Amino acid sequence: MMFNGYNEELVESIRGWLREDVGSGDVTTGVTIPHGHSSKGIIHAKESGIIAGMPVAQLVFEIVDPLLVFTPKVKDGERIEKGSILAEVEGSTHSILTGERLALNLLQRLSGIATRTRTFVDALEGIPVRLVDTRKTTPGHRMLEKYAVRTGGGANHRFGLYDAVMIKDNHIKGAGGIRQAVSRARAHIPHTMTIEVETESLEQVEEALSAGADIIMLDNMPPGLMKEAVRLIKTKAPHVKTEASGNVSLATVREIAESGVDVISVGRLTYSFDSLDISLDLGEKKEG
Repeated sequence: MMFNGYNEELVESIRGWLREDVGSGDVTTGVTIPHGHSSKGIIHAKESGIIAGMPVAQLVFEIVDPLLVFTPKVKDGERIEKGSILAEVEGSTHSILTGERLALNLLQRLSGIATRTRTFVDALEGIPVRLVDTRKTTPGHRMLEKYAVRTGGGANHRFGLYDAVMIKDNHIKGAGGIRQAVSRARAHIPHTMTIEVETESLEQVEEALSAGADIIMLDNMPPGLMKEAVRLIKTKAPHVKTEASGNVSLATVREIAESGVDVISVGRLTYSFDSLDISLDLGEKKEG
């Protein structure tokens, strides 16, 4: 159950989230349900969408109580319909109810992101363009939210500030220009790292090309200007990748893709989505 090699980090995060929610104990369950009581919890979808986070939900219940038996009925990436049974969890009723909220919160949010991503992927059908996320994620949840984007059919941009050079408008201002920023970056980074430059005009595109940028971001450009910028880049430097970014929506994403860009980055995948409605209901009940 690995998420980009961060399994240990995920376990520690879940333990912290449980401490936040459970504190010294689940008071309501403790005073209403006898100890030794066991149940089967049925996790089901109350609306259709793309499921993501089943292994995460399972891990929550396993951390709460290793004796709980979690049985998934669907796999991440599957399209599910309203009323679908997603999983069953059986064992101590106290443990099921203690882990319920955190497991559902994560499952609902990740499935919401995967569902949102799939709508963008579907809107781009037939166009050879790569849809990626951004760093506009919930603090502490980036690993999971980027996993959900992949589950929905998208791809990931850089994970953080440490794994790629992206020279944006404020870097350009601080460095004194695109050429100066690229030159300084190239002198310090390893040869395996790429340099991306954000541009807002054809003049900046020209400057980024002459400075030797590996990737040129076309930020908030109107479709006509973006198409002209792509044509300029592909004519002068076919090896340079192009990325469209800025206020990309479902209404505009296909027109943007038709400009010929290689990549479209969409912050809305992880900051503007509706969580999928998922519930857990207790089924069989047994006295221990």
